[in-house]
Amino acid sequence: MPSIGHVAVGLAAGRLYRRGSTPTPGQLGWSMLAFSAISVLPDADAVGFLLGVHYEDPWGHRGATHSLLFALLVGTATAVVGRALGQPTLKLWLLATATAASHGLLDCLTNGGLGCALLWPVSMDRFFAPLRPIPVAPIGLHLLSTRGLLVVAVELVMFLPFFVYATFPRRRA
Repeated sequence: MPSIGHVAVGLAAGRLYRRGSTPTPGQLGWSMLAFSAISVLPDADAVGFLLGVHYEDPWGHRGATHSLLFALLVGTATAVVGRALGQPTLKLWLLATATAASHGLLDCLTNGGLGCALLWPVSMDRFFAPLRPIPVAPIGLHLLSTRGLLVVAVELVMFLPFFVYATFPRRRA
């Protein structure tokens, strides 16, 4: 997935985090940016390609960083930082964990690659969902190919509800 869907989930999570409060545009922007970063964080494993890590290795692409344990660790770290900043810890932990976990779960819905190691470190088995409606994106600059741009367009349509939720103006109470 070229991260369009992941960013859409992060933007929506940032909006949901601020729901029920009247954040300033800056607070809402920071929340949306932070949750978008959390949502794409698992793809930091792509740096491993440059370091000689193979796709199928535990720390390869869609390996450990796409696991549910990694999502729990990201959520916990986010909650610890949030607590130090005076944020509601449980709400932050739940949303950050769910946002990080959504990455691997969404990647399981793609139609290519080796699947995701959702149960790492207990198992290195890689999983796909029974239905895989999201086309897998070419990695790196190949994303700028005709096929890559088609995948981006498909994701924009598929994740449009998340973009609308995140950005549609709300009435003030």
